[in-house]
Amino acid sequence: METRKIEVPVMADLFARGEKPEYLFWVGCAGAYDDRYKKVTRAFTKILVHLGVSFAVLGKEESCSGDPARRAGNEMLFQMQALQNIETLKRYDVRKILTICPHCYNVFKNEYPDLGGKYEVFHYLQFLEKFIEEGKLKPGKAAFEHTKITYHDPCYLGRANGIYKEPRKVIESMTGDLVEMRRNHSFSFCCGAGGAQMFKEAEKGNKEVFIERTEEAMETGARIIATACPFCMTMITDGIKYKMKEDEVKNYDIAELIVMSMNL
Repeated sequence: METRKIEVPVMADLFARGEKPEYLFWVGCAGAYDDRYKKVTRAFTKILVHLGVSFAVLGKEESCSGDPARRAGNEMLFQMQALQNIETLKRYDVRKILTICPHCYNVFKNEYPDLGGKYEVFHYLQFLEKFIEEGKLKPGKAAFEHTKITYHDPCYLGRANGIYKEPRKVIESMTGDLVEMRRNHSFSFCCGAGGAQMFKEAEKGNKEVFIERTEEAMETGARIIATACPFCMTMITDGIKYKMKEDEVKNYDIAELIVMSMNL
């Protein structure tokens, strides 16, 4: 796939020119630093540019949302990070936030208001599903017409925030062969990394969570496991490697699938 250079607007630069974007795209730690998830950041950015959305990123001014600190039990660190971010967002009069990470989405939407940070928060799948519904975004079906795809529900997108139909509608706009795992929707199974588990060693047991979830995905016969969370992507990718199925099964974020289907 051809790599096209795109210019990403930075909030401070726009404000220096007297411009104010409609949305802040909160990239998140994984989207900024994890080599695999940087590809998801690029994919979503390409879609935003393609749609002509008015957006900007904080760039070097962006810090961690504080979600991992709170999940790990360090409430003081969480509040320090959150209050610092709220001050930064206040400086740029941010009202609408776009996220690609369900953990960032959840903490901005449900936990920042307690500290005075009140925003309209959108996970990118809610955002893109609306554009597809309106006919403004038209993913192609040729790339995945005969490809079986299964979708893994991220805990913080599904059970925590009830976002189930949007990711499936987006995938169905690209393929008629979406297959569900045994455990899905509100009965879905965790990837094993949520609640700050990503940053600690596995506890003793018969099988690691990510292996069981990857096995469930493979039971569907899908060639692509679609994810919509950086933690889920890491765990599912590791699961595919553990099962030595890298040549047969691929893991892509839904934003990447859209870019591939449209050759953006």
